[in-house]
Amino acid sequence: MSKYVKDLIAKDLQSRLDGVEDALLVNVIGLTANATNRLRSELESKDINLLVIKNSLARRATAGSSLAPMFDGLAGTSAICWGGEDIVHLAKEVARLVDNSDFEAFKARGGVMDGEALSAAEVIAVSRWPSRTEQLSILVGQILGPGATLAAQLIGPGGALASQIKQKSEGEAALEE
Repeated sequence: MSKYVKDLIAKDLQSRLDGVEDALLVNVIGLTANATNRLRSELESKDINLLVIKNSLARRATAGSSLAPMFDGLAGTSAICWGGEDIVHLAKEVARLVDNSDFEAFKARGGVMDGEALSAAEVIAVSRWPSRTEQLSILVGQILGPGATLAAQLIGPGGALASQIKQKSEGEAALEE
């Protein structure tokens, strides 16, 4: 491949990955054409992109970006996965597909998160984290929990006193009849 063609491919890849901060590397070598099409359609339904690229071209395209550490020390051909809601959602989908017997050759090879390279084991570890939505619900629960407890403690004695006054007035009303 001539240098001109390599530069064109690198520029195209650079434009596709523009704005991408987190991505994962996977291995799709060994999948049949039908399995690859099913894999791509499953990923596409979750708004996840999959692109098979030669590592040297990917290194050239991502030089100076936050994705560059992902390609350090890799050889051969890899597939880049990016998209989804966040890196945790992406890692969960990749881990789910790694465990799927329909895609036996599909393996996680690593990735990059916040500019730091991830190993295959770290990708699986990230997949066990709570998603962004789950993290927000946990945070909201922690923020609202003490306030709800305080409100219950403030209302509780007043409610008990009101109940006793009501019982007392009902008892006096019964005596008057």
